[in-house]
Amino acid sequence: MADGVEAQGRDLEPMRRRRAGEDQVQMRAPRKDGWTRDQERLFLQTLATTCNTSEAARVAGVSRTSAYDRRQRNRRFAADWERAMDIGYAEIEAMLMREALFGSESEEIVLDGEGAVKSRKVRRGHDLKLALQLLTRHRDRVLAYRASAAAGKERPDSPAVVRRVRRARDEVERMRAATGT
Repeated sequence: MADGVEAQGRDLEPMRRRRAGEDQVQMRAPRKDGWTRDQERLFLQTLATTCNTSEAARVAGVSRTSAYDRRQRNRRFAADWERAMDIGYAEIEAMLMREALFGSESEEIVLDGEGAVKSRKVRRGHDLKLALQLLTRHRDRVLAYRASAAAGKERPDSPAVVRRVRRARDEVERMRAATGT
């Protein structure tokens, strides 16, 4: 073992376990039948793209139950999961805004047996019901995550920052008035 970091050629990973009524972290070698780094990466990428846990698990080749268990046991994975969902919902929000502002158009062409155009139908817009339902359903969770991610970091539009900028602007105005510039 090199510096206690590798066991049998594999990296150790922190695993939480409950013991004597409190959580303890123990460094363990990952299970041989457990998740690989590639599976985890693929799961999180798909989750960020689809916001669908079942689809992400299917693409990564793991079970949905295994994903939820991993999220429960592994804090880093849970944080990565939340970031992936935040990315996914930000994409949905952006798509809804683009749709609301600019709309969209698609053309449906029906061909006859000889390949000639039989009819054309132009469709405008999307059925946004599903996207709105997803956003509504997960809004509180997403807002809570964003708030926790921003804890300790002041946002440029936070009330405290706005007050500081206004005070600085007022001070500059007072100095200009005092000097006549």
